Amino acid sequence: MNITYSKQSSKVLSRIDNTTKTRIRKGIELIPAGDIVPLTGSVDSFRLRVGDWRVIFSYPNENSIFIEKIAPRGAVYKGVR
Repeated sequence: MNITYSKQSSKVLSRIDNTTKTRIRKGIELIPAGDIVPLTGSVDSFRLRVGDWRVIFSYPNENSIFIEKIAPRGAVYKGVR
């Protein structure tokens, strides 16, 4: 499965500590397993919970995942359509 990161999510991953970064990347690699919930009000966006962090992603096609946003729990939902 092809995983593509947005500019914002790549920037967040480069700034966080290695332990958290490893947990988030491992969670992303294990999609569709994990704590995944469709976002309310959105047809094609989903939320992955990794501890106190949230990953907002979508499936542009059947063999790829687009990571839209990675942020702490309280800040991730601001500005999401």
